[in-house]
Amino acid sequence: MNPLLRLALRLLPAARFDVREDYARVRRLQRQLAALPPARYRTPTWDTFSDSGDGRRVPVRVFTPRERRRDDLLLFFHGGGWVTGDIESYTPACATMADLTGCRVASVDYRLAPEHPFPAGLEDCYGTARRLLEDPGQAGLGDADRIVLVGDSAGGNLAAAVSLLLREQGHRVPSRQILLYPVTHWDHDPSTSPFESVRRHGEDYRLTNTEIDDYFGLYVPDPQLRRSRLVSPLMAEDLSGQPETLLITAELDLLCDEGEAYGHALAEAGNRVRLHRVDDALHGFISLPRFARPLRDAYEVIDEFLDGGPTGSSAP
Repeated sequence: MNPLLRLALRLLPAARFDVREDYARVRRLQRQLAALPPARYRTPTWDTFSDSGDGRRVPVRVFTPRERRRDDLLLFFHGGGWVTGDIESYTPACATMADLTGCRVASVDYRLAPEHPFPAGLEDCYGTARRLLEDPGQAGLGDADRIVLVGDSAGGNLAAAVSLLLREQGHRVPSRQILLYPVTHWDHDPSTSPFESVRRHGEDYRLTNTEIDDYFGLYVPDPQLRRSRLVSPLMAEDLSGQPETLLITAELDLLCDEGEAYGHALAEAGNRVRLHRVDDALHGFISLPRFARPLRDAYEVIDEFLDGGPTGSSAP
């Protein structure tokens, strides 16, 4: 990364918003930015159901690529700290994902904290995934193995938790999942975290220790509950029977080390895993313009994974 750009990014924390106070304003701003220019390749939403027990319907927006090259359906859970982000603000990223992979992308509009704290969002994602895996025909698929869970940041956390829940509850587990710089651990205090990237990048660039702690506070108000495997998948005692996993991290992200630790833990439990670290990349790079090098780097690896490329670690 250009040294001047690094310096500019290091100055950003001084001007950051207060997650707890400003999340509603951030949501509005994200939607406004996503609407410029107008989104393309949008099809009508599906309705799926939450597993909350109240029969809640969960909207899912489907994006079709300009050129469909694969039969896979990427079931996508967006990021935003479980507090911001939705299918509107992630429309550009999902349209890009559809075009660059040649797959249909189904973006899940799960409930957000603090209005709907844990486990509401997870119930929505879990219910959607379970029903599509049980009946892939509703997605126009003849084979549930064509459903690939994908999530970035908090969405990567949700994808990992969904896979754990599906196995624990005796339901069909997806054959593959793609976790992009996921949250996998509860502790982001630089004085106590087991991960060096929290200390190295926790006050820099795109995401800070304070912000992620605020997100956790809104999503899971009970500090003890944050250690649950469904909030912090790295705390799971049994990681067997998980999908074949591509786990992509960003070098300049405070979540880098915990994401890679989760990949290693999955592999140690007998799962097929590929780790890939994108050099000089910041948290959230999946939403960058299509010409951005980190985005292109990631999609090269994603394409190889979808085509059944080799597993194994490519991260230090």
